[in-house]
Amino acid sequence: MFDEFLSRAIALRSQERPFATAVVVSYQPPVSGKPGDKAIIEADGTIWGWIGGGCVRPVVIQEALKAIQDGNPRLVRIAPSRASEPDDRTVNYTMTCHGGGALDIYIEPVLSRPQIVIIGRSPVAQTLCKLGKAVGYRISVIGRGTSEESFPDADIRAEDLDFHQITPETYVVVSTQGEQDEEALEQASRTNASYISFVASEVKAQKVFDFLAEKGIPRDRLSQIRSPAGLHLGGLSPQEIAVSILAEIVQMRKTRDAPIAAKEIVGTRLDKSAAKDPVCGMLVDESEAKYVSDYRGQSYYFCCAGCKQAFDRQPETYLSSAPS
Repeated sequence: MFDEFLSRAIALRSQERPFATAVVVSYQPPVSGKPGDKAIIEADGTIWGWIGGGCVRPVVIQEALKAIQDGNPRLVRIAPSRASEPDDRTVNYTMTCHGGGALDIYIEPVLSRPQIVIIGRSPVAQTLCKLGKAVGYRISVIGRGTSEESFPDADIRAEDLDFHQITPETYVVVSTQGEQDEEALEQASRTNASYISFVASEVKAQKVFDFLAEKGIPRDRLSQIRSPAGLHLGGLSPQEIAVSILAEIVQMRKTRDAPIAAKEIVGTRLDKSAAKDPVCGMLVDESEAKYVSDYRGQSYYFCCAGCKQAFDRQPETYLSSAPS
């Protein structure tokens, strides 16, 4: 199983698909998960492997998706009762789904690398390709004449931009410098990339923006394009400009309010309508919930039969002290 676990992880990593690994690190019997049991959870909630049955799987999936979302690993403890001394480093779940026992599961996200898409073959483009690759970015170079000799560090070289390769962690840099500037910037502006920069003077950029506005590109979209490209470091050479562009990309990644990885998880279980189990606190997909109780005109959803049974016996107890 370990070989297959590694093979699956390597395959997902090579495809730049985000996922999380979950490993059981300790247990108190009786539980089915044992130390060393492991699983891979993809961004759509698909799970492969074994970390325990019953309520353990949905908890692990839920926390794995959160880890992919915020980029942070976590230790998850699933036990019949919460620890007497809270630990900020551990995510605690109080479960009624098994007869005793406890599990500690370490979950770690493996995120896809950020990508820089460079449109053009200018000296700035060539230097940015080298610098971006050196700091761990995937590099795609778009345009005619983008040979391996000019861009030996590029992961992808193509004549046309593939809109499917644009993700929330894609940073587009147009550095055509006179070679079909309008066409290249039009391609870039029609993507959903959150960062687009244009290597040009303010006068040149404004003329191109006016041209694109006449072609139907919204002014609001054009106003999001950064030109002159890069941070204002005072550099004039192609190498210095490339450094300033990469610095701007790094600054944007590190100062965003919300983790970018969260936006990659579209259509997953976290996006569905979810209700909190009033007994254990786990999020339950309302559309797929098997255990539901109606109390005083309101529906309550549960992760398992044990939680529903506990609630039905003492609803007011759990409603007055619902877990956070």
